[in-house]
Amino acid sequence: MTKRLLTGTAFALSAMTLAACTSSDTIRTSANTAIVRTSAAPVCGGTGASRVAQKQAAIETIKADFDRYIIMDAASANNVQVVQGPGTYHHSGTYNRGFYSGTTTYQPGMPMVYGRHEQAFAIRMFRDGEPGAHQAVPARQVLGEKWPELVKAGSVNTCSS
Repeated sequence: MTKRLLTGTAFALSAMTLAACTSSDTIRTSANTAIVRTSAAPVCGGTGASRVAQKQAAIETIKADFDRYIIMDAASANNVQVVQGPGTYHHSGTYNRGFYSGTTTYQPGMPMVYGRHEQAFAIRMFRDGEPGAHQAVPARQVLGEKWPELVKAGSVNTCSS
């Protein structure tokens, strides 16, 4: 019973963590260029951060009244670290006929994970029919069938999709 409860609690916490594990912002640098930056929780990994940044680039392209985009430059960073929490010692012993026998047991603390995965894309946006648009990625295709909902929301806040 306790094991099932702990497993269920761990699953629920993981699901809550994934529910809002990313944040993005966009800086318009000209009429048809922008920098999209995404920060993602450790559980997302670098790949999750890249996927979210790609979707965010597509959303920003459509919001700016363009149809396609090309990633002109990219940068990423990973400052995720795992640190062992403080542990505890338990000492027990017996004294028998002038002799002492003791045991010390160390229980390690919980590991703590912190930091973020960062991804940035510099994008150039195109309208269909413009020179160079044939080489660009279609923003609506990147977002899939639910693109109107994603554009209305304005950002992607999870790396699980």
